[in-house]
Amino acid sequence: MLWGRTERRPRGPAQGLSLERIVAAAIELADAEGLHTLSMARLAERLGCGTMSLYRHVASKDDLLVFMMDAAPGKPPVIDVAVDGWRGGLERWARELRSIYFQHPWVLQVNTGLPPLEPGQLAWLDSGLRTLADTGLSPDKKLAVILLVLHYVRGEAQLHVGLLRTNEHSSWSSQETQAWYGRTLARLIDAERFPALAELSAAGTFDPGDSSDDGTADFDFGLARILDGVGLLVRAR
Repeated sequence: MLWGRTERRPRGPAQGLSLERIVAAAIELADAEGLHTLSMARLAERLGCGTMSLYRHVASKDDLLVFMMDAAPGKPPVIDVAVDGWRGGLERWARELRSIYFQHPWVLQVNTGLPPLEPGQLAWLDSGLRTLADTGLSPDKKLAVILLVLHYVRGEAQLHVGLLRTNEHSSWSSQETQAWYGRTLARLIDAERFPALAELSAAGTFDPGDSSDDGTADFDFGLARILDGVGLLVRAR
């Protein structure tokens, strides 16, 4: 259905519903309240219809998640490599992918155990690969580079989105959470058992930073080091 090779034929009366409307409402619910709150019954309540009406358009919650994962990222960025170069293009791709994870944090919780087959997700993969078109890298190396950047962006976003979600359900601010973590580590870590961590703790590495810091500086640092490494590979080719 996502690839347009099977016609969408709702079973029974449409009752003003459409698959697009159902998926959009499901994404809004997951964005606002988290994936754990999403159920067919809750979604039907949000749409003002009976639960069984949903099953005329989508067969199961698992199928609904597939449609959500296809729609949530939206269209990938249009990158002009002739202007930005492969590095600028890939950097922009990584930043915009990170913003998707922050807009739709529930995406980080969906794990089908399979590589993506949805056109929406594959469009992002294709967009990233196209930034490497003129690098001279072999196809398998291009895919390896994109997966490296993808896993870095996803892992970094998972860490910071998790912290934000913790703060949403707590009376503490992000700075207070970091301060608590730093104090707790300082009490637990001893230099004999964890010498490297003790050095960081003593240097104040785990102390809270600027209240406006959303982890972008750390993200930029890590991304730059990855792209430095890719640059060495490209120059070697």
